[in-house]
Amino acid sequence: MKVGAGNLLQTWHVSTPISLTCLHFLTFTTSVPSVTTRTTNPRNLYINIGSRTQTTCSLTKPVAVLVIPQQTHTLTHTKITKGQEEAMEAQNKLRSEFLQVLRSRRTTPVPLTIELAKPVTDPLDQNSPPSEVELEIMTSCPKADIANLQDLLKEENLYLTVEEGDQGKLPLLILSLKEKTKAERRPAVVFLHSTNKYKEYLRPLLEAYASRGYVAISVDSRYHGERASSATTYRDALVSAWKTGETMPFIYDTVWDLIKLADYLSQREDVDPSRIGITGISLGGMHSWFAAFADPRYVVAAPIIGVQVCSSKATIIENCHAAFVQGFRWAIDNDMWQARVNSIKPVFEAAREDLGKSEIDKEVVEKVWDRIAPGLASQFDSPYSVPSIAPRSLIIINGAEDPRCPIGGLVTPESNARQVYGELNSLDNFKIILEPGVGHQITKLQVKESSDWFDRFLKPKLVPSTSNCKLCVML
Repeated sequence: MKVGAGNLLQTWHVSTPISLTCLHFLTFTTSVPSVTTRTTNPRNLYINIGSRTQTTCSLTKPVAVLVIPQQTHTLTHTKITKGQEEAMEAQNKLRSEFLQVLRSRRTTPVPLTIELAKPVTDPLDQNSPPSEVELEIMTSCPKADIANLQDLLKEENLYLTVEEGDQGKLPLLILSLKEKTKAERRPAVVFLHSTNKYKEYLRPLLEAYASRGYVAISVDSRYHGERASSATTYRDALVSAWKTGETMPFIYDTVWDLIKLADYLSQREDVDPSRIGITGISLGGMHSWFAAFADPRYVVAAPIIGVQVCSSKATIIENCHAAFVQGFRWAIDNDMWQARVNSIKPVFEAAREDLGKSEIDKEVVEKVWDRIAPGLASQFDSPYSVPSIAPRSLIIINGAEDPRCPIGGLVTPESNARQVYGELNSLDNFKIILEPGVGHQITKLQVKESSDWFDRFLKPKLVPSTSNCKLCVML
């Protein structure tokens, strides 16, 4: 694909996400090599599946052409049981509901286009520059032993148009090794930064992954990096979302961008569309979790310090039944919401004042989540959205002492996630790591474990199927 300013992506791009309700049986195709669609009537979507009968699904908005690549998983070539079928139907119903929420605040669909951009030399940090310790952790990522790596790296700076408006251009930083021979399709990994950071912050990770044969991509999330104009842009956007209800800057709007990014990556000539992974740190961890939930094209996910888990122990978990995914609802009900709220406190202060409260309480917290991210503390919370990633590969990496992803409270013998991965015969695709003595911070161990996870599932010949980390919990 030739990339130039204003070049329109010619094929297979959706101008607005469609509800997966009418595609529910396609998500976990077991015998069909590929699924394609075409449109002749802009109000109808025609689905061709090999030699199967053509199926029509009515849409409320015109769409372009969609391709859903074959998904490799443990159900391939096996008979699907009733329990597996029910689990997949539940996943797709929930995913469809979430996509409807994303669509509810979108403007008129625009063509998905790419433009050349210039490298950012002085990125905007809305908090404080990375510390030396943070940079050391980032550069600890496993890297191929290439003496002249910098000379061999290919760097792309692009803008991907995802919708109308001042936040409608998604800035991309892409690193890969320069091609010496005929282009081969490679695995790709998308990286998401934490609150108040920017895509360039993740460059050491991109370089490390690129050195190992990946196409490595980082983006500026909504109201961050090139999409921010001041040190308060993200904070102001959150407050505006509470006041007007017109946008969803906390998690959801960036997930929309990541769905569009999957459209683009799936059509790059150097990317294998069946091997796209996603990871992120803190806010970026939540972005990666929800993107994997929303879009099955992200076949491997590794959210870091972004998903809340619950356990009976605050150190190493020995019993794989003793950990389970909790979330925003649990934090509200158990008065454990303070750390997460304090990370974006201005929006909660604005809500407190509007609601006539003397202090922020659980009612304020719940109303803010419902307003700026509908369903975040209810039907789309982690006990429901995380299991919907199954049977795709998922590792959740947290610090055991993280107050934003608190560990504590009730212990259940089996988590929702374990049940679904078990029903889909995919327990080896699910792991939780809780690092003892670590709070809300990224560590070298987390960087290494997420790197190994991607190598295991996107480049399976590179590493053994088991980790050397004694802290790992297989669910």
